[in-house]
Amino acid sequence: MPGQLNLMTAGQGVAHAEEATGHYRGALQGVQLWIALPESTRAGPPAFEHHADLPTGEFDHTVATVLVGDFKHLSSPARHDTPLVGVDLRVHGTSRLPLRRDFEYAVIVLEGELSINGVGLEPGKLGYLATGLDEIDVHARSTARAVLLGGEPFQESVVMWWNFVARTRDEIDHAYESWRSNDERFGSVASSLERIDTPAPYWQAP
Repeated sequence: MPGQLNLMTAGQGVAHAEEATGHYRGALQGVQLWIALPESTRAGPPAFEHHADLPTGEFDHTVATVLVGDFKHLSSPARHDTPLVGVDLRVHGTSRLPLRRDFEYAVIVLEGELSINGVGLEPGKLGYLATGLDEIDVHARSTARAVLLGGEPFQESVVMWWNFVARTRDEIDHAYESWRSNDERFGSVASSLERIDTPAPYWQAP
């Protein structure tokens, strides 16, 4: 439902289905974000959380809903395995928003036009903010919707192919073989949708 959060932790592997339930009528807009897990938890068991109520507050001319992490005095109940933050922003004027100096950030505009420290940002573009900033000024002439993402720079290497995230190509190969052979690694899902097949990773010999 609008304004809610589903958080799926893949861990060593998980399968899922994305299909409409029929409970919501009309156009539905959602944002899907992927978070790289650290070495300490990336091989753990899969998990799922649903959060129907997320903390929301208004700062100057911005309504902020905290998806994950902490923002100002608001704290999301959602799990996070590394220091990070995700905030849904509805900006209807000019606001000054706090940042952590040890975090790097990205701003993704979903609707409207937004300027950050005087630089315009349109939907479909990602604005990057390096570490070392205490705050930013955001401005929308009318109303803009954006997502603010931040966290400590991720120091571990990440390899991603299709729906697999790992550290090496060898780990990707093992995950692909598990998916292709439909072994017990990813589990099963009761769904009307067909299971998705994918070709082998491009680096494998034909």
